[in-house]
Amino acid sequence: MDNSSNFDEISEPGYQPSPSSLDQNDHSTVETPVYSTMSGDSSMFGRTYSETSAFSDPIDDNSYSSEPSPSHWPVTKSGARDQAIFGRLEMKQQKQVVDDKLDDQESVDLELETMKERFSKLLLGEDMSGSGKGVCTAVTISNAITNLYATVFGQNLRLEPLKPEKKSMWKREMDCLLSVCDYIVEFVPKSQNSRDGTTLEVMESRPRSDIYINLPALTKLDAMLIEVLDSFQDREFWYAEQGSMSSNSTRSGSFRRVIIQRKEEKWWVPVPCVPPDGLSEKSRKHLRHKRDCAYQIHKAAMAINSSILAEMEIPHTYMASLPKSGRACLGDTIYRYLYTADRFSPDHLLDCLNIASEHEALELADQVEASMYTWRRKACLSHSKSSWDMVKDFMSDIDRTDKNHVLAERAETLLFCLKQRYPELSQTSLDTCKIQYNRDVGQAILESYSRVLEGLAFNIVAWIDDVLFVDKSVRTQDQ
Repeated sequence: MDNSSNFDEISEPGYQPSPSSLDQNDHSTVETPVYSTMSGDSSMFGRTYSETSAFSDPIDDNSYSSEPSPSHWPVTKSGARDQAIFGRLEMKQQKQVVDDKLDDQESVDLELETMKERFSKLLLGEDMSGSGKGVCTAVTISNAITNLYATVFGQNLRLEPLKPEKKSMWKREMDCLLSVCDYIVEFVPKSQNSRDGTTLEVMESRPRSDIYINLPALTKLDAMLIEVLDSFQDREFWYAEQGSMSSNSTRSGSFRRVIIQRKEEKWWVPVPCVPPDGLSEKSRKHLRHKRDCAYQIHKAAMAINSSILAEMEIPHTYMASLPKSGRACLGDTIYRYLYTADRFSPDHLLDCLNIASEHEALELADQVEASMYTWRRKACLSHSKSSWDMVKDFMSDIDRTDKNHVLAERAETLLFCLKQRYPELSQTSLDTCKIQYNRDVGQAILESYSRVLEGLAFNIVAWIDDVLFVDKSVRTQDQ
């Protein structure tokens, strides 16, 4: 068989023979064609491959000359094959460089489009008609943080790490939204000495105190929550969707009975499953440790959120909607207890009310909060006297014995205990009204950021409780 035909079987497509490299005067029996790469230059590769292909004929060592061959001499089949291999590698490298550049350009274009979209929504105030009827900037940023949280964590209902694309989206877009705080400053006086020795008082800018204190704390809590989710990469438990059982479970029927025993089952939450013998002590200890961390994060985020909401101004619309009587808000039973009890115990009152659901708890919170501000308004109006009478009232401590003041204090204590007993309680009507009518961008960012972190921490605690509950129930059944 002709050697040139053997080489044709392994020749790479896309390579053409170089006519100039053929020796026209050579009339030997075997003619070896020379193939050049499409790039035209393979000298950049310093290494050559000496291995022979299974398709090539063995090469006699005596066929090599002791002197270097001129450039117009035909090269051997292995040399042409090496050139083809090098050319193909060079093409792949060039193609990879082009693809990387295209990917980088697409990433930049996508990020730029996202920035344009957010900037447009911020200017339009979420009013896509452009008629100027949108909300203010503070509400727009607050809604943006809330919507971003729903997008990233809304479908995450399990104890597992976030997907890389979701984590990247959360960090990238939160950095963009929080960057506004870098330009929220306050001016404070500062003494400065001039060249002639005189002292001048100038104004300098510094980060606003509430942002300077709370924002670093919130970013730290954010990182800790992501770390808690990342710690569940390797876990002994798994999840089975509602209505279906996990194929990994040998006793899947028991898990359904365990979950149904919970007080408030949420059908959309996946069911945690554990091994037939329960979790190991190491895994159980890890779950308890992460639960304690998430619980402390929840308390810290809730405290920051409560302090920010307390600093927000009460809208005039809310004060105008308050009833004239606090008794009408609470009803005769609760009012009589608040008014007549010598030793007021909010816990005893809550036990007597027998609150059955979160909806009832939220409705009671709205009523107590409305009555509290109604009595406070009455206490302020009752002290609209002359300056001398006001001084005498303060000297005699009349505020502490005033009926409206006492009722307002007891209502505030009752509201505090109610929120402590039901930490998952939704925002009250006053909180919602404050967020809706707030015009302070810094407060809007801090409030929404702390609120979403509070919700995520609470969910993590609930998910860990579900796993521990199933583990305890399975071990109890075995006994």
